[in-house]
Amino acid sequence: MLTGKNILIGVTGGIAAYKIPSLVRLLKKAGAEVQIVMSPMSKEFVTPLTLSTVSGRPVLSEFFHKETGEWNSHVELGMWADVFLIAPATASSMGKMVNGIADNLLITTYLSAKCPVIFAPAMDLDMYKHPSTTKNVSELVARGHILLEPNHGELASGLCGEGRMQEPDQIMKVIVDQLKKKADLEGKSVLISAGPTYESIDPVRFIGNHSTGLMGYEIAEECANRGAIVTLVSGPSNLQVSHPNIKKIDVISADEMFNACIAAFSISNIAIMAAAVADFKPKNVSSIKIKKSEAFNTIDLIPTKDILAKLGELKKNEQFLIGFALETNNEIENAKNKLKNKNLDFIVLNSLQNKEAGFGKKTNQVTIIDKAFNQINYQVKTKKEVAADIVNKIKELIK
Repeated sequence: MLTGKNILIGVTGGIAAYKIPSLVRLLKKAGAEVQIVMSPMSKEFVTPLTLSTVSGRPVLSEFFHKETGEWNSHVELGMWADVFLIAPATASSMGKMVNGIADNLLITTYLSAKCPVIFAPAMDLDMYKHPSTTKNVSELVARGHILLEPNHGELASGLCGEGRMQEPDQIMKVIVDQLKKKADLEGKSVLISAGPTYESIDPVRFIGNHSTGLMGYEIAEECANRGAIVTLVSGPSNLQVSHPNIKKIDVISADEMFNACIAAFSISNIAIMAAAVADFKPKNVSSIKIKKSEAFNTIDLIPTKDILAKLGELKKNEQFLIGFALETNNEIENAKNKLKNKNLDFIVLNSLQNKEAGFGKKTNQVTIIDKAFNQINYQVKTKKEVAADIVNKIKELIK
């Protein structure tokens, strides 16, 4: 079931570490290679000897071997793994993960990891509900990591509540599901557009919009995590990509985005146009800054090139094209017209009627409409979860 898969497990200093040997046995039985990295405090709860025995590999916990001086490369560990599980994930370790406090081998390995990260918090119920912990958990989820919510049950303190780490068989299932999902788009080339475009008025001013690019970036990470080779054409954005399968092309204007998308589309199996491209641009752009004393009453605008329509014209039978629609009124009808007129396989409708959706939000609420005008209405979710829903729909089309 897991033959040929490399599982990296980071064990931090919580009593729930006693469950890790059982988990390792399940992973090994399924054919996986397992490497353990321990934080210094975790050795108080489970011994390196126990974990090395069940994993069949020396356990790593220090930056280098004191006897030989040999360096334990956190970079190589991060590249080796197909999945990195951090379990138990204590409040202290999650705080270090969020803030990049690289004071032990486990955290430096986490900061170098290129694979999906799964984390399983375990602590007393009051610690888990503390605002600092909930903030750190939310930040890790926002980064795209997979949270294994603690179970409700008896805790080491004698109290009963939320904070008990999930059982080995539950964790095993999540790892297997993640690795199955990872191969969904293996061998596929995916083009994604994201962010706004800026259309210059003069060297200082521009016409733009409030898009941060988060939705497109989350789709790019999701596709890459599922094995795709991704070309991300991004308008101006403060976001960064971390997955090695993502090639990012930075553009500013609609014309630049048009050219980059057309160039990449011919070698793409799938194109997902999530960018908020300006519909109009100034007809004339001043070469010098326009002064207030030279105030003008109007700016003549002309349409920008329609990227989605052009890709719809160029699309071949074996290609899939997905568009986005951001609407304020007549949402469904406008989205259906765009779906039909631009030769899309399905369209993702965003509505600005919902305060939890749209530009600048970490959450979104979408409706997916396919060629037959079938609708799937989703609840408010994080944009990472929405990205997974979109890629799941693409997976159905490919099948």
